[in-house]
Amino acid sequence: MYRYSLRGRGDLIEWRDAARGFLSAGIVPEYIEWRTMDDADGLFGFDDNRLPEPADPPPRVTVSASFIRLAEAVICHSDPTRFTLLYRLLFRLFHSHGLLNMAVDRDVSAARRMAKSVGRDYHKMTAFVRFKELALPEGAAGRRRFVAWFEPDHFIVERVAPFFQRRFTDMDWLILTPKGSASWNGEELRTTDDPAEKPDLRDDTDDLWRTYYASIFNPARLKVKMMMTEMPKKYWKNLPEAELIPGMIAKAEANVLAMAARQASEPLPFHHRIQEAAAKVPAAPQPAAGTFAALKEEARSCTLCDIHCLATQTVFGEGPEDAQTMFIGEQPGDQEDLAGRPFVGPAGRLFNDTLAQVGIERDRLYVTNAVKHFKYQPRGKRRIHQKPNMGEVRQCRWWLTKELELVKPKLIVAMGATALFALTDMRQKLEDIRSEPIAMEEGRTLFVTVHPSYLLRIPDEGLKREELARFREDIASVKRLM
Repeated sequence: MYRYSLRGRGDLIEWRDAARGFLSAGIVPEYIEWRTMDDADGLFGFDDNRLPEPADPPPRVTVSASFIRLAEAVICHSDPTRFTLLYRLLFRLFHSHGLLNMAVDRDVSAARRMAKSVGRDYHKMTAFVRFKELALPEGAAGRRRFVAWFEPDHFIVERVAPFFQRRFTDMDWLILTPKGSASWNGEELRTTDDPAEKPDLRDDTDDLWRTYYASIFNPARLKVKMMMTEMPKKYWKNLPEAELIPGMIAKAEANVLAMAARQASEPLPFHHRIQEAAAKVPAAPQPAAGTFAALKEEARSCTLCDIHCLATQTVFGEGPEDAQTMFIGEQPGDQEDLAGRPFVGPAGRLFNDTLAQVGIERDRLYVTNAVKHFKYQPRGKRRIHQKPNMGEVRQCRWWLTKELELVKPKLIVAMGATALFALTDMRQKLEDIRSEPIAMEEGRTLFVTVHPSYLLRIPDEGLKREELARFREDIASVKRLM
């Protein structure tokens, strides 16, 4: 049985050197008792440290960069079992190189939990350190000096010190903690793992913090559980503004009622001035009822379905009001929603290119969509297209019917299943009726093909070329029908 003592204050190298010696001798984890300086009393101290003789020949000990990154975080954890866990992982990695990829492994999972806890502690320290300015000696000149006290859960001072150097490089500072200290004098960053005592820190900025926090606190949006997650109570004693929190929580409900009672019953004076100025602006002439312009203007304020709530604007059809051919797609996309015009995005460019290849001028066509608003799901900064459901298509059919009545096209091209459903209420497989003229009422002809956006989503390049050629043939057939 081997007993090995470490300072155990976040230094990976001291553990690495010892672990390398044990691994070179093939010592299994169960035969090593790892201890820290806090355990090293008079009976078991550093004098007990001894490494076994390496095997002959000694094995070549190498580990991946991912293990090093994991170990650098885990070694900072305050759990005394971290050394045993890391050596057990190292010993197992020596015989199973893909171990770290097994997220369900008990040791891997435990190490990642420790690393995550260290990461959270790092984040809290960068968020909750409060510097206090120290007065310079009378008559002295030089850089401003600051000191701060923080109580981390783990041995992260050396790990987080470079962050404060980058952030506060223009001042001299000292951060004291029970698990070590860090200082910066404008030239050298120093760290020590010796515990420090809490100084008596007060200055005029404490009142500024309280004033700031009280001014931004909104009782109507108070979520105590979320607040405690972001600012755990253990940090409150070192934050001057935290002493206000219990009182603010206790009075939140009463303050919300008071805010409601104080709300304005009459519009502010500037509101009346705006209304008076607006009344002086001559109203724009309204288009005659029953015209295409009147229908388009009416569509601007469409609220027939819920899609309008998120869309930027109504995207109405465009083209000659007496066009003989009408193309109908599904709905506007992201770029169409912003521009207010149909088929101007990636699918629209493919559509225009195909028209040009077969010799059709888009200016001769009336182009529209079955649904006039963009339906999407926000994902970060992107807006991901969502297919409109049948109810939404039926609600928007009113506008499509009006367009058909005013334009009176002889040939209608439905691009995609949604357009086909909007026109015929048919939920038929597109492939069964694609590329064949279908007679409709009032002497019209229906021609069905795919939507250009379908072609853009095909992952296989060979299949995409085939489908593009087939789409081009469909548009050529449309030209013959025209």
